Amino acid sequence: MRSEPTLILFVRYPEPGECKTRLIPAVGPEGAAAVHRQLASRTAHLLRDSGCARIIAYTGGAEADFEAWLGHGFELVRQVDGDLSDRLCAFLGRAPLVFFGADTPDLATHHIEAAVAGLKTHEVVIGPAEDGGYYLIAMSRPLPELLTEMLWSTEHVLPETLRRLKALRIEPLLLETLSDCDRPEDLARWPELLS
Repeated sequence: MRSEPTLILFVRYPEPGECKTRLIPAVGPEGAAAVHRQLASRTAHLLRDSGCARIIAYTGGAEADFEAWLGHGFELVRQVDGDLSDRLCAFLGRAPLVFFGADTPDLATHHIEAAVAGLKTHEVVIGPAEDGGYYLIAMSRPLPELLTEMLWSTEHVLPETLRRLKALRIEPLLLETLSDCDRPEDLARWPELLS
């Protein structure tokens, strides 16, 4: 098994009206797309500096769009059709791996390093999000049980993941809890995203 994991960033193309839709009432379709573009660009930059293999798992645009926007230093792989479970599970053959979303303004290099290092001692590493989900999940081997039939985008994701891990007798490493930027009220915490 490879010692270093593959880092996989899930990204939708920042098309106005198609991303960050919960922010649209506050900043409009173009503003929401601009926030998403900034967050995804920032996350990609952090992953690029990691030294690990990196994949952009993309949707909502053509490969050439992502190549021009984020592609330097990444393998580009189109997400499969289906729900988020299907799209995540399609990458499990790449394990060890770390899945990232592009919604976490406070994600920093040390969180990425902690996830990568954590896989040397734990089968699963999770970066909890304040909203009850997670901003990253790392696996040393394929564990589809953690990804299938999940109520995504709810406060139940992390508790249900931890319940499943307990049933599997896997003790995860939990990293620092961070907050995602998903709702209009979240923007007050990161006013620089609107600049």
